[in-house]
Amino acid sequence: MQVGGTLVLLALSVAACARMEPPPGGPPDKLPPSLIATRPDSLSSLANFDGAVEFTFDEVVSEGSQPSMGLGTSDLEKLVILSPSDNVPRVRWKRSVISVEPKEGWRPNRVYRIELLPGITDLQRNRLDSGTVVTFTTGAPLPTVTLSGQVVDWVAGRMVPALVEAVLSPDSLRYRAVTDSTGAFAFGPLPRGEYLVYGIIDQARNLRRDFRDNFDSTRVRADSSTTVAVLWAFPHDTIGPRLQTVTTTDSMTADLGFNQPLDPYQQFDSTQIRIVLLPDSTPVPVGSLLPRAIDDSIQRVLRAAADTTPPADSNRAALDSARLAAEDRLKEQRPGGLSQDNRALLASRPPLFDHLIARLRLAFTPGRQYLVTVTGMRNVNKVAAAESRQALPIPERVAPPPADSTQRAPGDSARPDSTPPPPRP
Repeated sequence: MQVGGTLVLLALSVAACARMEPPPGGPPDKLPPSLIATRPDSLSSLANFDGAVEFTFDEVVSEGSQPSMGLGTSDLEKLVILSPSDNVPRVRWKRSVISVEPKEGWRPNRVYRIELLPGITDLQRNRLDSGTVVTFTTGAPLPTVTLSGQVVDWVAGRMVPALVEAVLSPDSLRYRAVTDSTGAFAFGPLPRGEYLVYGIIDQARNLRRDFRDNFDSTRVRADSSTTVAVLWAFPHDTIGPRLQTVTTTDSMTADLGFNQPLDPYQQFDSTQIRIVLLPDSTPVPVGSLLPRAIDDSIQRVLRAAADTTPPADSNRAALDSARLAAEDRLKEQRPGGLSQDNRALLASRPPLFDHLIARLRLAFTPGRQYLVTVTGMRNVNKVAAAESRQALPIPERVAPPPADSTQRAPGDSARPDSTPPPPRP
């Protein structure tokens, strides 16, 4: 009986030691898990490597609320990038160890890069804000190349975290990494060779380049540390922009909304729009067609000069000056908290827009129906749409235009209309 009791006490002691839990009432654990080992060692050459890459922590880490199912949707799968592979890797949780291996197995003579992103938590939800990378080869020469650069979300007009994909020629091996919060990246080491580098706004957050993602790309030859040109991510639509909405803000103004951003370097003028009164297709003369921000700036100049009667030449100069000032302000209207270099970078290209303002020379007739047709609109990918139409019904009551614009509309920003506007009374 005494021996049996001793064995029971010994078993209970071992079980208590195995749990490794803090005593009740002790101080709460506020420290995140710490990485203490990786397998294999980074920058090792293992021709016959078998098994999984392992990340070992000093405590039990959380598997997350979504377990790994090989779909890339689990909490742990979202924190692992295995390159080069087009498949979601096998990610397994073993209490304090996270193991990773490709579904297709390790291929010979390749350089593999496994990145564990920040975000690992322990059971008390303490988050590790740093990541780590394991790079090794299965027989290929040790890598020496580092690619660095920056990704800009051109549509949003700001620096954001992005996905970088470097496709190595001629085998199309895809190496992937993520940028920091300002879009900057420096990842490696990678094999030497020619790369097609993509900067991707990962909208689905699946660590993959999808056909709907905004991106930019450039080709580089990398033999050592290589700086990649700035990547301005934008939609690469293969069909030109089309009218999506046409609304009125007053009786002489139409707001044209398009289904995608327009080429900011395109010149717009009233020859690209035709408005007719239905049902007899009576043409309505259009004074100007401008991006919304530039039109707003010109209208401010006109309102400020409403009580003056400058000569025609000086009025044209004032409008041109307003247009240039509006373009400069657009470049400066960027989010705060940016470094001087990042502000200068954002100001180096015009912002994207998907709205144009058409100002008429004659007011819309209330209660009638119009047809608006635009031609030659280009998207950022330089693809033009031949023609696009939208009906524009005018309500019985429509707001009158501002007093200073009832008699005329400003000339175009790119070139003057062939028909000069009537003089200001």
